[in-house]
Amino acid sequence: MRVNRGRILVIRGGAIGDFILTLPALAALRAQFPETHVEVLGYPHIAELARTAGLVDRVQPIEARSLAGFFAAGGALDPATADYFARFDIIVSYLFDPDEIFQTNVKQCSRAQFIVGPHRPNERETTHATQVYLKPLERLAILDANPLPKIRLPPDPAALTTIALHPGSGSEKKNWPESNWAELIERLVDDSDARILLVGGEAELERLDRLMTKLPPGRGELLRSLPLPELASHIARCRVFLGHDSGISHLAAAVGLRTLVLWGGTSEVIWRPLGDHVEVLRFSEGIARLSVGAVHERLLAMLAG
Repeated sequence: MRVNRGRILVIRGGAIGDFILTLPALAALRAQFPETHVEVLGYPHIAELARTAGLVDRVQPIEARSLAGFFAAGGALDPATADYFARFDIIVSYLFDPDEIFQTNVKQCSRAQFIVGPHRPNERETTHATQVYLKPLERLAILDANPLPKIRLPPDPAALTTIALHPGSGSEKKNWPESNWAELIERLVDDSDARILLVGGEAELERLDRLMTKLPPGRGELLRSLPLPELASHIARCRVFLGHDSGISHLAAAVGLRTLVLWGGTSEVIWRPLGDHVEVLRFSEGIARLSVGAVHERLLAMLAG
């Protein structure tokens, strides 16, 4: 199927990692329908990544009040929002909608082909999340799409000899102990001339401040709570990234940065960042037992490679 005109809406909530793992589906839609307007209804602070990558033309906020009635059985449907859904020819929804309430309400006001995608992969299975999110597009004759998330940024010939570190994630159980991060930073300062770029969000503010005290003047920089497209641009200039099972690790992998991920207890076969430039370190007794020496050695090897 190849349609060169019309409008496609992709509805995608979820956290940073969930959205980045859906980028291959957006890329496949863009490739299949190159002249079609593609729009995302999602969280703008996350979904803007897709516009930065040239995969969609517009981003609209999923948290708009006018959408509330569409999530309620028999809800009052906002006329302007009903008209909005009516403009699309294809709607692909990755919302959690087990009772099909949202789908039923949208179909009342739109003749679009409505394709239901999974909110999350089934963790009892072993299919990577990107493949799970691509599967519904087979209804549009999109087969064998590239499952690798990519955020293409302008090439930067002045890439910095910098290691980007993200010492947080959405769950403490996924995190390497802060004391290990502190020791690692001290070793990197002593054993290399690399600059350290510490990145993180609101949840990691105090941890980032403490870790910054381990860096001598001129050897590091702290980036806190940047808009994701801006953060992507900063880390893309680095040589190596180190992080946990987190959305920011997926971001680093998507911009093509050599990425080392310290893996916690989630299913690696489903959730790991993809690509030949990505390595995963794990320890059978848990992430807390992963040695500083092993991480330090691998980082230096990647930096030199």
